[in-house]
Amino acid sequence: MSGLIGKKIGMTSIFDENGKNMPCTVIEAGPCIVTQVRTEEVDGYNAIQLGFDDATEKSATKADLGHAKKAGTSVKRKIVEFKGFDAEYKLGDAITVDHFTEGEFVDVSGTSKGKGFQGVVKRHGFGGVGQATHGQHNRLRAPGSIGAASYPARVFKGMRMAGRMGTDSVKVENLRVLKVVPEKNLLVVKGCVPGHKNAYVIIRK
Repeated sequence: MSGLIGKKIGMTSIFDENGKNMPCTVIEAGPCIVTQVRTEEVDGYNAIQLGFDDATEKSATKADLGHAKKAGTSVKRKIVEFKGFDAEYKLGDAITVDHFTEGEFVDVSGTSKGKGFQGVVKRHGFGGVGQATHGQHNRLRAPGSIGAASYPARVFKGMRMAGRMGTDSVKVENLRVLKVVPEKNLLVVKGCVPGHKNAYVIIRK
């Protein structure tokens, strides 16, 4: 699927033509530079590699510098491959937010916010407050039993327990494009997208 790399700016709300208030997310989408073109003859598949957000040469490796020099552009912080572009692109071409149109639907992928070490109530939605009338008084947010003793004498894999929460790859599907602002490279989509402010997201048609 064709698309662009973007950066989450934040959330706001706008009114539609019927006066309904809709929550939406503002994304800085592009401009993305074509840093490599994959072909069936050389690579075995057709795709284009896009780079977004300039990085400093000081933080780049020699391989990154050579890769960017070949495309005639600066070193990029985020590089992603996309398939399914209808138009033909060559090295150094820029793809802007005009790639999207108002009213169409997109999928947005990103990394969710990190929550640190959390208990089962927040991490898995456990009830927390159990049967207080049955004698328990100090185990309000505990997970309870995690397995039997003599048999199977172990804890099964996948048991929902406390642990690190967040920083997962998340895709939100079928978000409607409410507005495209070409002069500022902004894309406004209905609903929320994963990640913190200034987090990189991938928008696919």
